[in-house]
Amino acid sequence: MSTTLADRDGPPASAGRAPDRTRRLLSGVATALVSRAAGFLTPILTVPVTLPFLGKDLYGLWMAVASLSAMAAFADLGLGSGLMTKLAPCYAHGDTIRARRYISSAYLTLSLLAVFLTGLLWLLADAIPWVEVFNVTGQITPEQTRLISLISLTAFALNVPLSLIVRVQYAYQQVSWSNVWQTGGNLAGVATVLGLVWADQSPTLVIAASAAAPLLVNLANTVWFFGRQSPQLRPRLGAVEAATARELTRLSGLFFLVTMVMSAATNADTLIIAHTLGLSSVAAFAVPAKLLAQVGLVAALVNVPLWPANGDALAQRQLDWVQRITRRMTVVSVLAAGLPAVAFVLLGDRLFAVWLPVPMDGDPWLLAGLGVWWVLQAGLSPRFMVQNAAGVIGPQLIGWTVFLALSTVGKWYGAEWLGVNAVPWVGAACYALTVVPTALYGYHRTLRRHRPKVIEEGSGEQLVAP
Repeated sequence: MSTTLADRDGPPASAGRAPDRTRRLLSGVATALVSRAAGFLTPILTVPVTLPFLGKDLYGLWMAVASLSAMAAFADLGLGSGLMTKLAPCYAHGDTIRARRYISSAYLTLSLLAVFLTGLLWLLADAIPWVEVFNVTGQITPEQTRLISLISLTAFALNVPLSLIVRVQYAYQQVSWSNVWQTGGNLAGVATVLGLVWADQSPTLVIAASAAAPLLVNLANTVWFFGRQSPQLRPRLGAVEAATARELTRLSGLFFLVTMVMSAATNADTLIIAHTLGLSSVAAFAVPAKLLAQVGLVAALVNVPLWPANGDALAQRQLDWVQRITRRMTVVSVLAAGLPAVAFVLLGDRLFAVWLPVPMDGDPWLLAGLGVWWVLQAGLSPRFMVQNAAGVIGPQLIGWTVFLALSTVGKWYGAEWLGVNAVPWVGAACYALTVVPTALYGYHRTLRRHRPKVIEEGSGEQLVAP
């Protein structure tokens, strides 16, 4: 079915002009910084309370289960990433009909998947050896291990379709609103967890509340966006179209593969440490890693608005804008991750002594390794956003696949031979050898693909789109 002008609404194609695009990008970056500041407060406020309340072993189990959930981020089949790439040009051209088809297809697929995963999880709950999976020791009972694992993984599965709202808002240049919702959710989650701890509720309830907070925030955001702000985009069964679904699925399949590999590669550290050194060592690694992760996520969040913005610029062949913004955001990203990382390395011991009631060694070598790891990722993030916007996934997939294989072996033996401190350093070295060169190649390949070709016509030349 063709789409007529009457079927279109939203901004005209001229809204993608570079000044407007830059202004929206800056607004998204500013609110992302505010959102990450609130996210940074989360571990600062909760770890000193939850760590002594739960104890090192139970806290280590919680972090290990959370890592397993993060490793399963590929469970959305890449549809979140594919949806954002496909929706960006729909927004630029005001094509509401096609956008609703993409959105409806994605929500239907992931809702069915969430129901399937939840049912399968509880069906197999008694057959899964939870104690062996997480190498549980100490005072944690098998039943407690099973219940905490089921609660956390169920919340994750149900959040798979609900998290699509963030992708839709980003594609429709509503990054600021999305960040406001995430900020409110972080603060509400902190208040809930702290309230339960101070009320001396069960540790299982505290962990369950923390796992449920992102799900409830995304649910409220979804109802608000599709119910009041953009009802014309609301997903419905009648809007699902086979051809559109296949088109979305083809691109999403590539994102699925690269996300699966990335999730496994970047979230395996706590599981490797749990099996090589024990759960008590997981806590010693997870606490500083959690802090440095907040620093690294600043760079990630300020770069995500580049994804739809680059999609708009590439569609208009504005490569000068893409290259200029990429260079500037590389500098911003490295500074955003590097400066706080240096502060953590210099002040880590004193920070942990003042902050945590439980003794925790803020080893500068561990902090430095985590800082280098995040700075490397921050420096490449703007170039990944260019490739994602164009759907150039092959180079990323190759780089991350080689990284996963090399780093897993290296981290395992590094942890056994040199201890926890070796894990981030091995990861950073493997990243520099594998992901960095493929990312640079993919970035330049994307620019070449979108560079206008020159053809001769009569005595002159013309620039035409490829």
